[in-house]
Amino acid sequence: MELKNKVALVTGGARDIGRAVSITLAKAGASVIINYYDNEDQAKETLQMINDFGGKGIIVQGDMTKWESVQNLVNKSVDAYGKIDVLVNVAGGLMGRHLIHEMDESFWDVVMDVNLKSVFLVCKAVIPNMNNDGAIVNFTSQAARDGGGFGAIAYASAKGGVLTFTHGLAKELGPKKIRVNAVSPGMINTTFHNTFTKPDVRQKVAASTPLGREGEAHEVAELVLFLASESSSFVNGAAVEINGGTYFV
Repeated sequence: MELKNKVALVTGGARDIGRAVSITLAKAGASVIINYYDNEDQAKETLQMINDFGGKGIIVQGDMTKWESVQNLVNKSVDAYGKIDVLVNVAGGLMGRHLIHEMDESFWDVVMDVNLKSVFLVCKAVIPNMNNDGAIVNFTSQAARDGGGFGAIAYASAKGGVLTFTHGLAKELGPKKIRVNAVSPGMINTTFHNTFTKPDVRQKVAASTPLGREGEAHEVAELVLFLASESSSFVNGAAVEINGGTYFV
């Protein structure tokens, strides 16, 4: 699995899973554009990690829910490297846990924008700059399959949208030889769960998982690399579960 002479754009690529993806793709030989939203220091740290082993990359700030910001990201990527071969849409988030009676319209809209609209906008902007044999990897979630944890209905719905979007886009871009797939993580040891999931819930989920633990960001990144590389050349429209066996499709 290598990406020599490839250019990869990773939205939300500065921390946690996004950082692991950026580093893993760079180690495979790709020049990586690391998009971040509000933490430049984390983005610089990620880029330094890549530079330390001789990898190549740049960082670009941008709000992936805004078309002008997305266009700026893509323009800077193409200016730097002339093309985009791989797109990984990591950017997203739970934003908070709210039951439906606690949720107002603005919260619903924000969750949809961050998790679903962002994927649409970035794909729309990148595809015209992507050659044949390109690869898009979207991030859905186990929540899209099982409805998510308590108070995560908006997030689960948005990720369900990403899942369907991935299937549809795979059909649309297949004739152009651009593959579109998704990864669907379960409980992964990240800031996401440090922020939004209680420790006792995490321990319970880990204990009930057949492998007996949470996943790690680098394990998700290795799956992304597989889907981005020619090793998965006949995989298209798939959403690959990575949850240690807590949910089967």
